Amino acid sequence: MSAKILLVEDDFNFGNVLKGFLEMNAYRVELARDGEWGLEAYAQGGFDLVILDVMMPKMDGFSVLKEIRSVDRQTPVFLLTARSLKEDVLHGFKIGADDYLIKPFDTEVLLLKIEAILKRSFGEVRQQDQQVFGFGKFTFDYKHRSLAADGQVQSLTPKEAELLRLLCLHRNDLLPRTKALKLIWGDDNYFNGRSMDVFVTRLRKYLKNDASVEITSLHGKGMQLTTTS
Repeated sequence: MSAKILLVEDDFNFGNVLKGFLEMNAYRVELARDGEWGLEAYAQGGFDLVILDVMMPKMDGFSVLKEIRSVDRQTPVFLLTARSLKEDVLHGFKIGADDYLIKPFDTEVLLLKIEAILKRSFGEVRQQDQQVFGFGKFTFDYKHRSLAADGQVQSLTPKEAELLRLLCLHRNDLLPRTKALKLIWGDDNYFNGRSMDVFVTRLRKYLKNDASVEITSLHGKGMQLTTTS
């Protein structure tokens, strides 16, 4: 299936033209007309790339990008702007933009940039097919839901295995709390959050005998499987 792009652009004519161009090149595109609309669309999930205009009503592109990056560090985001100020470009990169295009731009260049970044992103996704993980003195078999160390094997529940797998895929990097809740529990509401905290406590118990392995938490942001060996 072709990649799905969220295009957030308040210029009616330009947005329609760019949407049509991308669809002609086999991408699926959802067009949002302002920042708030774009953020609501993003929250529904399923996008492989986000293209954000910077200057928009209700919520500018920088603000939308900050909201996205607070829960998602993976999805590529391009910024579009008519302003070529160095300060704006640097600010965009600092808050998490993957690329920056100054209007007017060559659509063929945009197409090549999209193809390149999606190729890298999909390559990272393919790594998520991994079933067996080694860290510290542990061997985690996701398919068989087992965690082995020192000749002992701990059986895991389905949710314990799902959560540990996400942590392994984000090893030594932040796993956003919202991402884990939506992928495993289907919703990031309060009650699911409390449920996930219980599972994190269980995993910490299973890992406590190896001082080189730890699950750390950043309040309100997420958690991280840190390993030193």
